[in-house]
Amino acid sequence: MKKLQSSLVNMVLSLTLIVAVATGILAYVNQLTAGPIAEANKKALNDALKEVLVEGSQAGEPETYEMDGVSYKIYKADKDGQFAGAAVESSENGFGGALTVLVGFDKEGNIINYSVLNHAETPGLGSKSTFWFKKGEKGDITGKNPGTKALTVSKDGGEVEAITASTITSRAFLKAVNNAYAAYSGQHVDTSSGASQQKKEASAQVTTTNQ
Repeated sequence: MKKLQSSLVNMVLSLTLIVAVATGILAYVNQLTAGPIAEANKKALNDALKEVLVEGSQAGEPETYEMDGVSYKIYKADKDGQFAGAAVESSENGFGGALTVLVGFDKEGNIINYSVLNHAETPGLGSKSTFWFKKGEKGDITGKNPGTKALTVSKDGGEVEAITASTITSRAFLKAVNNAYAAYSGQHVDTSSGASQQKKEASAQVTTTNQ
């Protein structure tokens, strides 16, 4: 009996030691990789900002805007000392999970470009959202203003062609874009053009459409 108890104690001690060593190794590896991963993410974001904002403009630090209990990151951009628009980070649940996009708007609220920052959509189907809605593609949304009319797929009576066999992803993507515009127009007050009230009304229109 004593031999059995001794074996059990040794087994527990051995397992505890193995877990402790494994935990230490994982913590060390995480510490080593945390810096490079953070730098890679920062570079990816900076590249995305350059892609979606007015050419030659510079984005500042992100500002957080709360809308309907959801937080949006807004990167205002200036060019030659003048406000040139902003990029808004927005997320919505797609077919496979969260779909996060960075949408660039000029100062009138027209879409300049977008970049998909993160998604879990099906390869070859929903994953096409990374390019499907860009300039020259079938679902091109560049130049459109969600404040004038919320973006919806043609299947729902809208003007945007959905990704083939990926209507759920397309709807989620466009909702993220519409919400990005609503956050942008609600947070930004364009005192130079006197368009703040118009933007607020458009924001309310987009929000209502998405409910």
